[in-house]
Amino acid sequence: MAMLGSGLATGCISVNAPSEPIVIELNINITQEVIYRLAADAGNTIDENADIF
Repeated sequence: MAMLGSGLATGCISVNAPSEPIVIELNINITQEVIYRLAADAGNTIDENADIF
């Protein structure tokens, strides 16, 4: 019984914090949405002012 109890006590789990901070890099490309909105806005402007163009 004593050996069983000492065998269970030796199985420890150690959790240590990393020495450097965790860095998450997010590269988000929003140019397509901006260009699409500008193209739609330009199209609306041309339709509203057809006599200028």
